[in-house]
Amino acid sequence: MKSEAQTQDWVTRRERGSLPVIKACVWVALRLGRRAARLFLYPVCLYFLLSSPAASAASRGYLARVLGRPARWTDVFRHFLTFASCVLDRVFLLNEQRGWFDITVHNEALVQEIEAQGTGCMLFGAHFGSFEVARAVGRQREHLPISLLMYEENAQKIRAALAAINPNLATEVIGLGRLDSLIAVAERLQRGHFIGVLADRNFDGRDLVRYPFLGGEASFPKGPFRVAMLLQRPVVMMAGIYRGGRRYDVRFELLAEAPATRPADPEAWIDEVMRRYVSRLEDYCREAPFNWFNFYDFWA
Repeated sequence: MKSEAQTQDWVTRRERGSLPVIKACVWVALRLGRRAARLFLYPVCLYFLLSSPAASAASRGYLARVLGRPARWTDVFRHFLTFASCVLDRVFLLNEQRGWFDITVHNEALVQEIEAQGTGCMLFGAHFGSFEVARAVGRQREHLPISLLMYEENAQKIRAALAAINPNLATEVIGLGRLDSLIAVAERLQRGHFIGVLADRNFDGRDLVRYPFLGGEASFPKGPFRVAMLLQRPVVMMAGIYRGGRRYDVRFELLAEAPATRPADPEAWIDEVMRRYVSRLEDYCREAPFNWFNFYDFWA
């Protein structure tokens, strides 16, 4: 088995973007419009296919698992193109241009019920599809703010990127790993926030548990689930599935009710909820395989 540092290989990869580049891309996208901006995705994805052997290999490995056959280069290109499409769409969603998209929301009654209770919830997603499309849905509802909880180093980068795209959204990110992180999450939950977490990987490679996933065993972090248990909030899974063109499906489903008291066996509670999460994530990957965006060896 590889070390934790190797397992979290995605952490150490050199960033390919910078704030000036992000600002330039945002400027071009918003002035050209989505249809014209999408034309640039094809040469960009071809460039990454040729210049990113590690990401291409990871894509082939994942696609072979989920498709049940060796992945062709056209599959890898489609995988990159799906990712690039979601990244581009994020620019328009963050700038409140939801009108570009055809978004179908499933099980919205669950969200409405939790919203009416005013207690907030932990909203678990993954590096799968578009989490931003769920936040766009939330912003359409006046009393449903969605904050993102992520590791502090990534949080700093995301805050800067959000400020470059839409300065009004930078405060929606909570850095995890600071002394006041849990307090900040608890305060926002008290105000009825949904706290979004991408719960399929963490930053430091610690506190991981391996579960069966797509024919192998992969590591998933316990931290987000422990936060939900400690703060006694319901856990809702969200998937924003990109269907091509301008179509998205947003799915909400309850993974765990809010525990009325701290569970007698906290580790058993966490394990049960994590197994549900991993199982549903596997189902989503099989349903929409090109929506998976972990471009490193997830099973290492």
